[in-house]
Amino acid sequence: MDREEFRDLLGDIGNYHMPFGKFGPKEFPPNGLPLYELPPEYLAWFAERGFPNGHLGELMEAVWGIKEVGMDQIFDPMREARGGRVSIRKRKNKRGDHTRFDD
Repeated sequence: MDREEFRDLLGDIGNYHMPFGKFGPKEFPPNGLPLYELPPEYLAWFAERGFPNGHLGELMEAVWGIKEVGMDQIFDPMREARGGRVSIRKRKNKRGDHTRFDD
């Protein structure tokens, strides 16, 4: 993969969101969590069982590969452009209910 192809790959990763599951639009409206924000544990699960077919799976596998070698900071410019890292932790609100907060 040359520099231009890698730049295109990063552009695609920056524009895709998780379309289903626990990090999809239902839990992270309106589009789901950006692929580069998916937790390594979640990506590891797919690495063991198989990534989805098609372009989504290819992008998820690329994100996994980048995170697996400790290069997660390569996504920092994307995070900064969108206002910072997305928090996926649940916190209690004043009533004691759990809610998600995004940065």
